[in-house]
Amino acid sequence: MIPADNLQLARITQCLTNQRPAVLSPVDRGHASVAMLLREGPFSPEVLFIVRAEHDHDPWSGNIGFPGGRLNPTGETPQQAAERETFEELALDLSQSRYLGRLDDLYGAVMPILVSCFVYQLLGPARLQPNYEVARAFWCPLVKLLEPGRQQYRTFFYRDAERNHPVVELLEPQDPLLWGITYRLMRNFFSICGQDFGLPDTTIETRF
Repeated sequence: MIPADNLQLARITQCLTNQRPAVLSPVDRGHASVAMLLREGPFSPEVLFIVRAEHDHDPWSGNIGFPGGRLNPTGETPQQAAERETFEELALDLSQSRYLGRLDDLYGAVMPILVSCFVYQLLGPARLQPNYEVARAFWCPLVKLLEPGRQQYRTFFYRDAERNHPVVELLEPQDPLLWGITYRLMRNFFSICGQDFGLPDTTIETRF
């Protein structure tokens, strides 16, 4: 049974306000920022995901994620990058939304990248206009992410290695899965809200 009080926007806001996020240094890594967008829904708050367009030079090609991308080398802050990328990818101006807080920064498990995530609540209807980088965008109830039947392990092959990761099946069986760094960001979000999420990340790796 999912504790409904843990997933009310008022409680989420309080938890994020009290959160002291881990802010990490990119060191010799690239630095990317993403925006986690929430809105009220009929059953629980909803979170916005995008499916990235297929692109040979994009390591996250075709994956479920949040709008976002790399910081410009012009001194912009991670939060400014998240807001700029959201506008570029979805034509959504986050200055009209409510900023709730920041999740812990995460280093990529394989890719040399640092990812920062900023959480916003949309206060009214939003017309999304995905650009060429986004194949589709969809809203997902937070309670759907917690349904036990959607929790699985899947095997992925990349960088000459085979790895098993926990995933969530949110769409149709032939569609992309929620996994990787976006999965880890969702785990951090739910942890801040006092809610268990997903399966243990007991990554098994086989090199060839």
